[in-house]
Amino acid sequence: MSSMNLPSTHDVLDAAEHLPSGARLLIEDFDWKHYEQLLEVIGNRSRWRVSYDRGRLEILSPSPRHDKYGALIDLVVFVFMEVYDLDLESYGHATWKSKALEVGVEPDCCYFIRNAHRVVGKLDFDMAVDPPPDVAVEVDLTRSSFKKLSIYAALGVPEVWRFHGNAFTFHALEGGGYSELQASRIVPQLTGAIMVEAIEDCVLHGQTKALKAFRRRLQTTK
Repeated sequence: MSSMNLPSTHDVLDAAEHLPSGARLLIEDFDWKHYEQLLEVIGNRSRWRVSYDRGRLEILSPSPRHDKYGALIDLVVFVFMEVYDLDLESYGHATWKSKALEVGVEPDCCYFIRNAHRVVGKLDFDMAVDPPPDVAVEVDLTRSSFKKLSIYAALGVPEVWRFHGNAFTFHALEGGGYSELQASRIVPQLTGAIMVEAIEDCVLHGQTKALKAFRRRLQTTK
């Protein structure tokens, strides 16, 4: 992890371009104006995950393994929600930010579930009036996302799901912080064991074959 004070957006971008896969860049005392400029320059072409917490800027360069697991989680969640006939609107690793709170974050995956009906067809959000995602997902293979929890709490994200490689945990927002749960409150049928087994099957047996088998299992056991 690198730590430096770089006031120039150009310098930050240049430093990020040289990040090795799986590394992160940390900059303290980076103001909100420069954070928004950075996001504007990056646009939709970002291969990074950028988070901001009241002056603390962090840029992660995900490894291919990291992004692979994020994609698998998306696929598994989609199949699960489809079988259980639950509404789902996925927004990938979109940026969620609040100028008033001076926080911003890009999860590995995020979903509207309880509020799915409110965002169908919606492409632009204003966190001052729009709801946050019901769920944000963090892939924690080599680095912990623990410090991001304060950002999600400030934005009011009800649940954060974390994948640790051999475990999948659920964290619910309570009293301004997160408490770990055995299963999701938003999707009570979903457990960590279900997620880990399905993800491992996708890795070992290929996505198409594993997801077909996953769908069959769900249909016979729900």
